[in-house]
Amino acid sequence: MNSIDEKLLLIVNACNDKKGFDIKVLDLRELTTITDYFVIVSGNSTTQVTAIADEIQKKMDEAGYEMIGIEGYREARWILLDYGSVVVHVFHKEERDFYNLEKVWADSKELVLDDIQ
Repeated sequence: MNSIDEKLLLIVNACNDKKGFDIKVLDLRELTTITDYFVIVSGNSTTQVTAIADEIQKKMDEAGYEMIGIEGYREARWILLDYGSVVVHVFHKEERDFYNLEKVWADSKELVLDDIQ
């Protein structure tokens, strides 16, 4: 397993552990140089959004992956976790519906989660 696959697996499992829903992994490698993948996940409350982000950080730290940056943690409506080749967007459901990143990045390829696990 390469480090990208391991990162994606750790992140998706952390999202599942905290009951995140509508998890999507977008492959952006052919579209941008800012990152290789977006992981997008939703929570129903700010408490759940924070719990998902905390679990991702915990699992990634334990595996030795350093976070480059984090945005939006205090408000917990849209938390962005930057792991370089993978950027995670943990959304409150309302914000996800409003910003609709899947539509913005509609030209990306969506990975099938079963292929990651």
